Amino acid sequence: MARELKKMGVVCGIVLLILINTWCKAQAAPQVPCYFIFGDSLVDNGNNNQLQSLARANYLPYGIDFPGGPTGRFSNGKTTVDVIAELLGFDDYIPPYVSASGQDILKGVNYASAAAGIREETGQQLGGRISFSGQVKNYQNTVSQVVNLLGDENSAADYLSKCIYSIGMGSNDYLNNYFMPLYYSTSNRYTPEQYADVLLQDYSQQLRLLYQYGARKMVLFGLGQIGCSPNELAQNSPDGSTCVERINSANQIFNNKLKSLANDLNSNLADAKFIFVDSYGIFQDILSSPSSYGFRVVNAGCCGVGRNNGQITCLPYQTPCQNRDEYLFWDAFHPSEAGNAIIGRRAYNAQSASDAYPVDISQLAQL
Repeated sequence: MARELKKMGVVCGIVLLILINTWCKAQAAPQVPCYFIFGDSLVDNGNNNQLQSLARANYLPYGIDFPGGPTGRFSNGKTTVDVIAELLGFDDYIPPYVSASGQDILKGVNYASAAAGIREETGQQLGGRISFSGQVKNYQNTVSQVVNLLGDENSAADYLSKCIYSIGMGSNDYLNNYFMPLYYSTSNRYTPEQYADVLLQDYSQQLRLLYQYGARKMVLFGLGQIGCSPNELAQNSPDGSTCVERINSANQIFNNKLKSLANDLNSNLADAKFIFVDSYGIFQDILSSPSSYGFRVVNAGCCGVGRNNGQITCLPYQTPCQNRDEYLFWDAFHPSEAGNAIIGRRAYNAQSASDAYPVDISQLAQL
């Protein structure tokens, strides 16, 4: 009798362990089945590594704080979308298009490319890059693979409709186009108002293509304060700390129109759920009170060259600053992991009503 009871106890223990394990796995399931990412160097995680391009970051000190070291991320560690992927419950980061294959693509793909813009010519002085339209073409290729993996178009459409799409384009259309008159004529041809309209007309076409290929839950990231980057402070700020207003003003025009575009698309596309993330406003909060976010330096890169460490990006094997969490910027253009974490967290779970409109990413995931 005692032996039978002991056996029953062992069996019950095994069953309990199986149930706990199953429950834990269920608890750990991501909030959405997949996460697709479009953008530029702010979120590129290796797509430029094999291109003939000056816009590459697959060398130290980039990735100095990232597991496995340099990957192509323009940061000391995680990017904004890495932080969001964690918050969405993914157990690993979303793979770059250049290496994503097989079943891996079912959890999402990162198509972002450093120096890329909405306009085809944007960033051409830096060499190879994949423009927004090129990224959308790569996504269309992925959709064909998803259809093959899931068996038919209806199953693929249903699956993709539940996924989140992160889109952050436009920074280079200002930084490496409009405000670079020696290389580009756009600032002579368009006022800032006209240029934003032209950009958003092209942007809208690509967003509608994504919609046609299954995207429903789309997160549109507004531009940050490009006029406050170490590069612009180094070149155009009289004291190295006052932000460049003509650039920030143009960025705000774009952002206001992008927010309106999100509204229009929500009204005109069935089942579309576009949200706008106010990266500019989040940056403004940080710059208004840096110490409350743990930052000591907000006008210089942790590594780089020249005034504000803002002349160029980090040199290969350059020794960066030691107190990286106290720097808002990692290099001349890109936030540090600490900066990215704030933007990612506030995009996912809005700290103020203006951070995300009409809902934040955590709410979008539930829709």
